[in-house]
Amino acid sequence: MNTTRRTLLTGFGAALAAAALPSCGGSGPSSKEQSDALVIGLTYVPDIQFAPIYVADHFGWFTEQGLEITIRHHGAQESLFGALQSGDEHIVYAGGDEMLQARSQGVGIRNFATTYQTYPSSLIVAADSPVNTVADLAGRTIGLPGEYGENWFFLLAALESAGLSRAQVNITSIGYTQFSALTEGHVDAVVGFANSDLVRLRTSGFAAKVLEVEDLPLVALGFGAADEIVTDRADQLNKFMTAVHKAVTYCTENPDDTVELCTNYVETLSSDEQKTYALAVLQATNALYGTEFGIQNPQTWAAMGEFMATHGLLGNQVVVSEAFTDAIG
Repeated sequence: MNTTRRTLLTGFGAALAAAALPSCGGSGPSSKEQSDALVIGLTYVPDIQFAPIYVADHFGWFTEQGLEITIRHHGAQESLFGALQSGDEHIVYAGGDEMLQARSQGVGIRNFATTYQTYPSSLIVAADSPVNTVADLAGRTIGLPGEYGENWFFLLAALESAGLSRAQVNITSIGYTQFSALTEGHVDAVVGFANSDLVRLRTSGFAAKVLEVEDLPLVALGFGAADEIVTDRADQLNKFMTAVHKAVTYCTENPDDTVELCTNYVETLSSDEQKTYALAVLQATNALYGTEFGIQNPQTWAAMGEFMATHGLLGNQVVVSEAFTDAIG
């Protein structure tokens, strides 16, 4: 199973399996059954981080574009791109690096919009730690969920940027226990997400700082679809992006209202404490979109292909320029 960060997005969302949403059933229709519909796969648990999709659905902005959208949250036992391969999903929300890796393994997926213009992974240490740079981690212990997915790709890139090899640090797989591992002093640093793990630490009162990593050769979260969907249904994907971009603007300008709206989609948002936490997560997520929502950076894609190949993260040879398109949005 290709488990990624979406397995456990927030402390409050972790308790839920995929929940039924107002506009979606238990599983999406295949492309064969409803050729005019689009099923979007959001992994794995309903969460405030997916707010733009919920907002666009709530206000009918997909319908306004002439689209029939079904929201589907992957089951935790599904592979990240399994439903896309089977035709049960048409769009999937995943890291550009994850998509490139999947494409090298035979999955015909193409990224058509990069939504996070800032990579969300972070190296987090206690505020009073003597570690102030990535280079300071030499000889120290770093915890992360495991050697897979975005956090793993990020750690390899961060170490490389500081001139450190894997042998110079102690890397330990801790599952999704970054909070307890760092607050209880089991590790010197954790790799986590700026819009979930870091938020949880800081909202709990734990003083944390982030080690700066510049010029990452990684493409962050975005929307991907099968090659044939990108080719044959580009007009629908453009309309999808129009609705989502409108929703991102709403989320940014109306964060409090967004949290209230999302209570209809995220069942864990049932208390004031949970809503306060969700607001902090939402605001941290909004900051990742940047000023040019969905834009592609061919130079970063090329650098990522070279980086991932060098570190043995790709399967068969892959043409990086075919793994994304800038013709949508």
